[in-house]
Amino acid sequence: MTAPHRPPAPRRPPAARPRPASPRPAATREVDLYPPVKAFLPREGFEVKGEVGGCDVVAVRGDEPPVIVELKLRFTLGLVLQALDRLRVADTVYLAVPAAAARRRGIRPLCRRLGLGLLVVHGPQRGVELAVEPGPYRPPRDRRRAARLLAEHARRAGDPTPGGATRVPIMTAYRQEATRVADVLAAGPASVAAIRVAAAAPNAGRILARDPYGWFERVERGTYRLRDRTAAR
Repeated sequence: MTAPHRPPAPRRPPAARPRPASPRPAATREVDLYPPVKAFLPREGFEVKGEVGGCDVVAVRGDEPPVIVELKLRFTLGLVLQALDRLRVADTVYLAVPAAAARRRGIRPLCRRLGLGLLVVHGPQRGVELAVEPGPYRPPRDRRRAARLLAEHARRAGDPTPGGATRVPIMTAYRQEATRVADVLAAGPASVAAIRVAAAAPNAGRILARDPYGWFERVERGTYRLRDRTAAR
């Protein structure tokens, strides 16, 4: 005798999975940046008010000059120009942008060069980060680069290359010296010592050994000749 047929047991619905916590909402309006900025400045003793004289934020502390903050959701040229205009009425001007807008490369060095401060707004929970202090900026002096610039200017004979020229070889002092070496060798092979004097080329030995332009050929030790006269121009 067969066992009676039993209907299958009903399936239990799967247990509900916990939903991940939603991220903090990003600022969608410039006014969303105001509360964290206003909460940040009073810590330094400022009294903060919004929309004063066309400025997004104006902070005043005692008899000191005002501090101005311009709020923007994106870092744009318009924001920079607006902030530079504010420097006409205040010594201290900040740009305040969301953290996502402040990640763009070059923003912080640009603010330093322009003397503008930068406030990065992370949101109501994490507050505001002072990324760049405002104030006069002078880049560190590159003395080696300045010395090379002056040396090249002094060694270059005349003004062989007009400013703004592109897609043409620049007639550097080094190339001028190599050309003088080639002019001497056009008369025939010569020693490095003789070339150095005749061409007024103190770097003749280095130029001939490196042959950077493919003009020269060594005949024997210390003696060179011109490989291609037409190329040496």
